[in-house]
Amino acid sequence: MTITQLQYVLAVAEHQNFTLAAEKSFVTQPTLSMQVQKLEDELGVLIFDRSKKPIKITEAGKKIVAQAKNIVNEAERIRDIVDQEKGFIGGEYTLGIIPTVMPTLLPMFLKAFIKKYPKVHLIIKEQSTESLIRNIQDGHLDAGIAATPLEIEFIKEWPLYYEPFVAYIPPGHRLGQVDTLEPRDLDINDILLLQDGHCFREGVINLCKATKNYTGEHFRLQSGSFETLVNLANEGLGMTLLPFLNTLELDDQKKTYLKHFRKPTPAREVSLIYHKSELKIQITEALREVISGIVRGAIAFQDVKIISPVAKK
Repeated sequence: MTITQLQYVLAVAEHQNFTLAAEKSFVTQPTLSMQVQKLEDELGVLIFDRSKKPIKITEAGKKIVAQAKNIVNEAERIRDIVDQEKGFIGGEYTLGIIPTVMPTLLPMFLKAFIKKYPKVHLIIKEQSTESLIRNIQDGHLDAGIAATPLEIEFIKEWPLYYEPFVAYIPPGHRLGQVDTLEPRDLDINDILLLQDGHCFREGVINLCKATKNYTGEHFRLQSGSFETLVNLANEGLGMTLLPFLNTLELDDQKKTYLKHFRKPTPAREVSLIYHKSELKIQITEALREVISGIVRGAIAFQDVKIISPVAKK
């Protein structure tokens, strides 16, 4: 039994196809099939039922796959231990970032991180929170950046910063003349929202659920970008809420339409999330150090109330 054989087993279990598993493992299909077969022969049990399309994992195979994940992770930890003992921070590191954070945060820290840690090869992917969680569990991501708390058993959360909600209210809106807002001023029925699947959307809904104005009615408009929501608001179709960092990119005219909340300011917690096995923790720590140092300088708000990104039933 070898680590390589176990890695091939995990690839087949994930893709349910020997050819695709071989492509993803960068080996030929006969090589991968032969190694899996050798492992099955050694163990005296079938891991995969090849008569089914797609391939199915046998009952014994399910237990073997679960244990294989643990063994492969622990093997990776040995490399981490050696790297940490040598003080080495480098190698490939795959980071996922949610769509409502990536456009503003990535330009702020990427250049500084690359300059400080040139031996780290970052692979960055934009993914929903749901995808981040699944890919961290499956080992396809080393870490993610998402709104928290998520409170998932196998994930650790490392807060980076707290980003206030800011209202964008153009002239003519009923709140256009208000200097500062309170959550009770909001009416969910005239707030332009991001489409389903965005945790910031759920944060806005959860903020409004705490007010008497929440009715649970359907919303008139949804969109996939904050820029679109701002443009729709300018057309008199309502107001919207933005994360603080997104407001820094608005032109001077649009900034005059921003309204801040009274303290404690509603805010989202943005964290590095990673598997509790803490693989490549030295790179995760380096990311946290760089991002926190840069973003906390841009966000001066301290008295905040964290709004959950998880939909409340």
